[in-house]
Amino acid sequence: MAEKQKRSLILVLAAAYNILWGAWVILFPYALFDWAGLPRPLYPQIWQCVGMIVGVYGLGYWLASSDPNRHWPIVLVGFLGKILGPIGFVQAFYEGVFNWKFGLTLITNDLIWWGPFGLLLWRALVHHNSQEDLKMKPKWQDLKLKDGRSIFQRSQEEPLLFVLVRHRGCTFCRESLAQLAQQQKALVERGWTPIVVHMGSEESSQLLKQEYGLEQVEFHSDPDRLFYQAFGARKGKAVELFGPRIWWRGFVAGVVKGHGVGALEGDGFQLGGVYSLVKGTLELLHDPCDAADVENWDELLKKSSLNRLQDPSSSPS
Repeated sequence: MAEKQKRSLILVLAAAYNILWGAWVILFPYALFDWAGLPRPLYPQIWQCVGMIVGVYGLGYWLASSDPNRHWPIVLVGFLGKILGPIGFVQAFYEGVFNWKFGLTLITNDLIWWGPFGLLLWRALVHHNSQEDLKMKPKWQDLKLKDGRSIFQRSQEEPLLFVLVRHRGCTFCRESLAQLAQQQKALVERGWTPIVVHMGSEESSQLLKQEYGLEQVEFHSDPDRLFYQAFGARKGKAVELFGPRIWWRGFVAGVVKGHGVGALEGDGFQLGGVYSLVKGTLELLHDPCDAADVENWDELLKKSSLNRLQDPSSSPS
């Protein structure tokens, strides 16, 4: 309990600081510029908006302080802001817009929080990776889909291809579904029944199906992560969820390719994967190396396990 209070104290202090700093900027928009010896802004309302945003961050920190492990996305957003802010200052400093005195504000606004916020994120990651369910790990043979039949039973009648995605708001999951939409016809022609498993609600199933035009794909809502646990899908490590490659790929997939990002649904630390289930034999086809490792369907379709159904004489191992 003491450890949890210590982590929460970090966010309580951050909340208090942000609210006070934001209120000061709103009430006295010229004070910081006068102290730093810089010209007053032509439109102080814009600077007051910055104060408002900082204050709202403070409210977010206060809400997250009740359970940092659960509300880690709020901590992550704040951590990113405290990294990107100094980067922006360095650029402005070299362009002659800001001076070193103005940069002193980075110490209390950003730099001193890097360690505490990084520690909160690390603890949240360890917590999610080490936390075990109270109930026994489910057996995949006992898992059932919406029609009530076990997947083991269905695999005796039709080859099943499971695509486990992380959550609906994930940029990379959106990218994965968009690519699956382009390959669904080829998969069905090969004799497969593709099934997308996600951690959202049944309503999310319908929205995803319509949004990506996946008429030939079944969707299964799994908020309890039974399929993920039974199939052995692992949770990501720190670098696999927050590393440099994730941010770069997130920019490419979310902004350049236009897949965007949405609200978190389910366990954000959970990774996905692609699995085939034929005649009671479960096979892992794609084990993502990190959150941004979206399956390459062109490569997957070349695998013998995805092509063997085309040969009537072949039988699954």
